[in-house]
Amino acid sequence: MRAVVQRVSSAEVRVDDKMVGRVGKGLLVYLGVGKEDAVSDIEYMADKVSGLRIFEDENGKMNLSVQDIRGEILAISQFTLYGDVRKGKRPSFSDSADPDKGEELYNQFISIIQGIGIRIDKGIFGAHMMVDYVNDGPVTILLDSKKQF
Repeated sequence: MRAVVQRVSSAEVRVDDKMVGRVGKGLLVYLGVGKEDAVSDIEYMADKVSGLRIFEDENGKMNLSVQDIRGEILAISQFTLYGDVRKGKRPSFSDSADPDKGEELYNQFISIIQGIGIRIDKGIFGAHMMVDYVNDGPVTILLDSKKQF
């Protein structure tokens, strides 16, 4: 499982010109599910995202998590995180999960985050989405449950 995590002051997602998800201060998480991913990858990613210390404390150091600041998360499914362009210029998505598995694990990620007590909003799996956000910092972190980076 892969994620691009961005610290945001606000973020929203629209489908067909209708706002379907919105958060204030917190995280925008683009989440990609790989074909080899399992529940352990979801649990790892939910723990890592919810505990990521990328918000400033009273001394201006990145030392607080989204939980600590009582922030929110907007989760967007994004299979293109598994786009492989090592050969040629057209991405191959052969390592991404099939849509049924991708949606199932994406929804499990949402459920785990909700269970932690963090308010989470989401896009619509498989839809063409328009995402607007204000990246605070900017701060952007890449995560991979297989620890490839």
